Amino acid sequence: MAVPDSAPDSEPAEGVVPRYLRVAAALRDDLVRHALAPGSRLPSERSLAQRYHVNRQTVRSALQLLREEGLVVTDRRGTFAAHDPSHGGAPRPGPPPAPSAARPAFPGGPRAADALVRASLGWEPPPAALAPRLHLAPGEPTLVHRHRVLAPQGPELQRAVSWFSRAALEEIPQLARYRRARYGVRQPDLRLLYHWMHQAGLRATHRESVRVPPGPAEAAGGAARLSVHRVVSDQHGHVLEVTDIDFSAREAAWTYEYSL
Repeated sequence: MAVPDSAPDSEPAEGVVPRYLRVAAALRDDLVRHALAPGSRLPSERSLAQRYHVNRQTVRSALQLLREEGLVVTDRRGTFAAHDPSHGGAPRPGPPPAPSAARPAFPGGPRAADALVRASLGWEPPPAALAPRLHLAPGEPTLVHRHRVLAPQGPELQRAVSWFSRAALEEIPQLARYRRARYGVRQPDLRLLYHWMHQAGLRATHRESVRVPPGPAEAAGGAARLSVHRVVSDQHGHVLEVTDIDFSAREAAWTYEYSL
């Protein structure tokens, strides 16, 4: 199954499925149809990159997604099709991942990843008070991610803004590629951001504080809201990301996930 791409390193246009998801879908189809027999070794990353006309990092992201689905396993010899990747034509559910392997979806958890989302990436200076924490000079621009989650009927459930530090752009290859996005990217897919940090050898620490911002009382008809302030740092204490999330307490819940 081919994955058409005329420019492997270009950014996806609005509404286009990211390349790693397309590669994962092509391999998933081969696995569940047993075109790749259970227990057989998958082609090398280089071979898969040539087959699908993408770079090797795209292949690695696709394979990681399939590992998390239990469709492939990897050891020092290579990557292999799981021994029972299908059951009645659909993938057999595997055991739940160990808590130590759990990584939440960026920016707002699993529900945000599945809902109606409006997201964009831009390049702009952070608020003056935030620049030193991100290791930026006053007025120096950086990557900013804006994210809104909408209910099917249209009301806003959640909104978030994330600012990335100089260290994040230097250490995370999948994030650094957006340095070229000086004029903005619509509907970027950063759900695997925390996995990308792990791939880059960063042991991320999430520190989150939750508060009830001042606003109209529920008795007066106002919707109660909660805000979350998240700071993600690496093992050296360098800040990688600062995110502020605001959501309706009536329409959404906040779930903590920890990796020890």
